[in-house]
Amino acid sequence: MFLRVKIAASILSADFARLAEGVKQAESAGVDMLHIDVMDAHFVPNMTIGPPVVKCIRKETRLPLEAHLMVDNPEWFINEMAKAGVDIITIHVESTRRPLSLIRRIRELGVKPGVSLNPATEVGKIVRLLDSVSIVLVMTVNPGFGAQRFMPETLPKITAVRRSLFSKGLSNVDVAVDGGVNVDTAPLAVKAGATILVAGSAIYGSNNVAKAVKGLRKSVEGVRWEP
Repeated sequence: MFLRVKIAASILSADFARLAEGVKQAESAGVDMLHIDVMDAHFVPNMTIGPPVVKCIRKETRLPLEAHLMVDNPEWFINEMAKAGVDIITIHVESTRRPLSLIRRIRELGVKPGVSLNPATEVGKIVRLLDSVSIVLVMTVNPGFGAQRFMPETLPKITAVRRSLFSKGLSNVDVAVDGGVNVDTAPLAVKAGATILVAGSAIYGSNNVAKAVKGLRKSVEGVRWEP
């Protein structure tokens, strides 16, 4: 089965001193969306950007924006991220005891909800949430920093998520992968069932962003997921 694959540029790997330029480069290169990692130095050992910067990014592009909340107490961020103009808010199932309530709140704000799980988290933790989300984000590295190596042991998890969605008739729900995505690992992820490839270093670490995005697309041409 061929799955429509989208590419999300992760601005965590962009030059923050020239962030607007990095956004424009990705947009011109034809990415489908921008992935914004929001870290609080508690849930993960790193700190990135918050709603004020996201609001500025919104002014620079019409691309869909996904706020990936790698934070404790994600409920503190949801309203402000919605006000900042994001299209998708993804929360970690490990970061809250009431994910379904937060997912419903995100929808009430007119934003698409997503749920993410870390490499050590079992798929069973999110099965009951699948009917309520637009995206399931599978971390293919331990979250917190860019430029990490893709963990091949996460591939069965990607497949398990896709099969769970398939069994529920939820073909409209995307399976995103985040971490170590490049021309070598992208085909493995798509074959496992991924439909969104979140790429940071593979795009912004290149001397030619447009060529890098084109290479990622070419690497998954003809790759099929088998139910």
